[in-house]
Amino acid sequence: MMSGEIILDGSRGEGGGQILRSSLALSMATGRPFRIHRIRAGRKKPGLMRQHLTCVKAAARVCSARVEGDELGSLALTFRPGPMIPGRYSFSVGSAGSSTLVFQTLMPALLTTGSAFEMTLEGGTHNPAAPPLDFLDRVYLAALRRMGVSAAISVERRGFFPNGGGKWTVAVSPSNALVPLHLPERGRMLSQKAKVLWNRIPPQEPERARAHLSGSLGWDPADIETEEAVDSPGPANVILAELRYEHITEMVTAFNPFGATPEALCEGLMADVRRYRESGAPVGWRLADQLLLPMALGAGGSFRTMPLSNHTRTNIETIGLFLERRIEAREADGGSVDITVPAG
Repeated sequence: MMSGEIILDGSRGEGGGQILRSSLALSMATGRPFRIHRIRAGRKKPGLMRQHLTCVKAAARVCSARVEGDELGSLALTFRPGPMIPGRYSFSVGSAGSSTLVFQTLMPALLTTGSAFEMTLEGGTHNPAAPPLDFLDRVYLAALRRMGVSAAISVERRGFFPNGGGKWTVAVSPSNALVPLHLPERGRMLSQKAKVLWNRIPPQEPERARAHLSGSLGWDPADIETEEAVDSPGPANVILAELRYEHITEMVTAFNPFGATPEALCEGLMADVRRYRESGAPVGWRLADQLLLPMALGAGGSFRTMPLSNHTRTNIETIGLFLERRIEAREADGGSVDITVPAG
């Protein structure tokens, strides 16, 4: 455990909820209290929204923290953690807010206990501004398994923006000391496939999206499927493209603002797929910021990624404040960036 209160400006970096979520995880794991002001100052609706408040209350429950400012719309928060208490927990966002971000707030800190734990979460599972549940399972947890983490996700129902209503559980087994994660290259390509998830929209629309993806990407039509998300309480229109390599899996997602054509939805996804493939980097820009916390709180490691996002830069800065050690980001060939995370 380290001592000393950390003072944070929530308007720094990406100016959203990232700095709050990362600070909660780091505070829980290190025992260091923090105060944050100007929460989400860079957003149209600043302050704590429902999903951010759920993160705060969930973190406080897991470590018996004393909290001030934990209310909707709050622009400032003080968080004083107690000891971590792994076990079985249930948390509900109570809206279409992202349940996956609640999970990613708690997961890195709970891993440091080495104990088994389980979380059941309710809320949005597929939100435009958060990692979808498929990404957590196929990409994020796949990378953590290389570190020695044993985790499994079970889904009762999915909840798509803007209705939400999803419910799912993640169970994590006890772990020995985590091992460093090193991802310098992708390795050979094993498969590429896509899925169009839909519900309560005209059935010809997912078929149009499937045809457009096949024609424009040149993928085998057999590798592009459509699935009616009958478990969802609301409408759905999401495309997931998965690229699986020997050492890493990447997933690119497109969410349809209802009213856009299926072809327009596909164009954005295809641009992201091409950007990732052409970069040559194994770790996509979304996964990069998500790996930093479990690596920094665990055995460290290194990886090559795409040009850094504001989320990744914010995480690097925040981790440095709590752990007082430097994550190195060095430019590599072709605009890629090599990240080195020292062990805890």
